[in-house]
Amino acid sequence: MISFSSLDFAVILLFFAAVVAIGFFAGRKKSTSAEDYLLSGRKVGLFLFVLTNVATWYGGILGVGEFTYRYGLLSWFTQGLPYYIFAIIFALFFAKKIREASLITIPDKLEKVYGKKVALIGSILLFVLVSPAPYLLMVGNLLSLIFNIDLLPSLIISFILSAAYLYTGGLRADIFTDAFEFFVMFAGFILIAVIAFLNMGDFNFLQNNLPVNHLKLTGGTSFTYVIVWFLIALWTFTDPGFHQRCYAAKDGNVAVKGIIISVLFWALFDFLTTTTGLYARAAIPNLTQPVLAFPLLAEKLLGSGLKGVFYAAMFATILSTLNSFLFLSATTFSNDFLFRFKKIKDEKKLKSFTAIGLTVTGVLSIILAYIIPSVIELWYSIGTICIPGLILPVVAAYYPALRINKGLIIVEIISGFSASLIFLLLKMNYPEVTFLNNIEPMIIGILCALLIHFIGIILRYFRGSTPLTTI
Repeated sequence: MISFSSLDFAVILLFFAAVVAIGFFAGRKKSTSAEDYLLSGRKVGLFLFVLTNVATWYGGILGVGEFTYRYGLLSWFTQGLPYYIFAIIFALFFAKKIREASLITIPDKLEKVYGKKVALIGSILLFVLVSPAPYLLMVGNLLSLIFNIDLLPSLIISFILSAAYLYTGGLRADIFTDAFEFFVMFAGFILIAVIAFLNMGDFNFLQNNLPVNHLKLTGGTSFTYVIVWFLIALWTFTDPGFHQRCYAAKDGNVAVKGIIISVLFWALFDFLTTTTGLYARAAIPNLTQPVLAFPLLAEKLLGSGLKGVFYAAMFATILSTLNSFLFLSATTFSNDFLFRFKKIKDEKKLKSFTAIGLTVTGVLSIILAYIIPSVIELWYSIGTICIPGLILPVVAAYYPALRINKGLIIVEIISGFSASLIFLLLKMNYPEVTFLNNIEPMIIGILCALLIHFIGIILRYFRGSTPLTTI
């Protein structure tokens, strides 16, 4: 049973008040420029770049707690390490190119290289990929838990708290609230990790009270299972948030250095969350709902007021991702659907359409989160079906030697998506078939996309054609 004191409530409410106040204050500057509204004028310096990039990367904090509780160090090995590797690769080989392109979204680049049809198809998958529904659901669940209200009103309140300042402040409001939430999330997890260490002991306590596999990097799972998670980390290359931050950076060097520095902070935060999860498993060994590992450890260790600080940290971790995904989704709706489809070039209308997109995104996310009240299912399904068809077209857009015929790119995107979706539906509807359960749908989609892309490269060189012109 989780209980809260008046002081805990006060701390949590103060946190939300601070987020909303910072959001409105940061966005108080009035500008008719779409570039200013959508990309903070492309003037984001290194300090703010790192803070917003680190904060935005985390969002599924309850899922991290559950994963660590169930599998131990495997959580870091699959949810941390591969993302560091791909983020560094992204920084070294893509960040500067993206900033130099001076566009707004990934579909803008796809259109310049492959044409409008590819951009529109890519926009659809990216709109699904940046759905804020999983993060809206997590905030809604925490609000429901703390204030004892039903899920639907919790979801509506979560959306209002996250989106109110985005309507007027745009990306600038998003960045400054992320910066505040960066410090709150680190403070909260440093607090609980230190108190757990002081109350329960060092590594010897964990070693004596954890299952053996929890302290193994692979968690006792198969090599194939680990590889699948490394493939899922390819999400990094198609993450619209990464691209948006690079477009908004003051210059290419800020984008490169910012991502590399971010990796160091991700490693530190992963250390804190993994340690907290291991202490939760050691201290509360028989949880029926591992997703509550962090809240229940806080209930066991933290007194009045300190528990409020930790809950504020969990909210900060999720909200920083929620507001960013809300804005990314709204930008996709305005810039990549309406603006491109209607051929509207009026920047004032682009800002208006983005505000409309926030509302559309919010309503769709509330409906999706209410219908599918499982964060893991939402994550798994979205990533599985959207990533395979997008990875190679996006990578090739920045490296002409890897580009293929525009018609084949369309086939590749649709085939990668369709293969993953079909295999996912088969796996869900025929759980008794061993073959289906042993192969991840995402692998099928990626292999399908790779095959088509490889054929496209072979055909291009066989016919003696040159790569598409660099844009």
